Amino acid sequence: MTGDTCQTQERRARIVSCGASLPTRVLSNRDLARTVDTTDEWIVERTGIRERRVAAPGELASDLAASAASKALESAGMAGRDLALIVVGTISADQRLPSAAIQVQQKIGATCPAFDLAAACSGFLYGLDVATRFVLTGTRPVLVVGVEVLSRLLDWTDRETCVLFGDGAGAAIVDLAEDGRTGVLATLLAADGRHAGLLQIPADEGVVRMRGQEIFRLAVSEMAAACSEVLRRAGLAPGEVGLVVAHQANRRILEAVARRIGIPWERFHLTIDRYGNTSSASIPIGLADALETGRLVPGTAVLMAALGAGATWAASVCRF
Repeated sequence: MTGDTCQTQERRARIVSCGASLPTRVLSNRDLARTVDTTDEWIVERTGIRERRVAAPGELASDLAASAASKALESAGMAGRDLALIVVGTISADQRLPSAAIQVQQKIGATCPAFDLAAACSGFLYGLDVATRFVLTGTRPVLVVGVEVLSRLLDWTDRETCVLFGDGAGAAIVDLAEDGRTGVLATLLAADGRHAGLLQIPADEGVVRMRGQEIFRLAVSEMAAACSEVLRRAGLAPGEVGLVVAHQANRRILEAVARRIGIPWERFHLTIDRYGNTSSASIPIGLADALETGRLVPGTAVLMAALGAGATWAASVCRF
């Protein structure tokens, strides 16, 4: 099934600001090689990952999420009490209930409605689409957070998965665009439950299990198709995209997507080498990083895409 948001030129939602929060502990490939049968060269060649961040004992998903949210709020000149809604994309909340969003609400001093959604690596883009629809119907501004503490959901003896994932959070404030040019131009959401077994946390194991080659092929084909379709809906050619901030799962996946959609590799913004796969957090972390480093400037058309467990996938085009 697919869903789309394509807004008129006169009325759009836009990403006002972003923020990110990463644990301080760095776990390098060489650190992993001391405990699992792998090498730095093997990991870099196959994934592009050199290191990732790991939450400290007692450091919660809601702590990282609240920190990223606070940075986004500060950048927007807002406080928690100004928010009309909080949406948190995560599959690694502090506990089963209450939601991570409720914990974030309290930690940032908000009083608005708050809920989680679980779309795995597509979580931020699913949340952005939800926020867009709320903003356009008068509920604004909306905080969207992607956060994961996946280090607590890994089998650290399984080199197929433990080398891939990291912890972190990214956040964005979504509000009504003040002009007819900036904002979310188009969004595509999709899901296909036939692929549910490719990437999952089985109830009887409680850790991530993945069929890597099949996920790789699916990610390339569906992310590339979603990117092409969302650009068509937005009325943009690939050459008009100034920056691509895609889900950071595997560098080789992104290289294959770049070739298929015809966007130069130099326009892809990467954080995978430093942070690994942070699932629903990777796109907002990438946006915050691109803003901080000056790669994302006003007027830039940004293409975002992700595929995650479910399988779910999504793509969105925003003009900042």
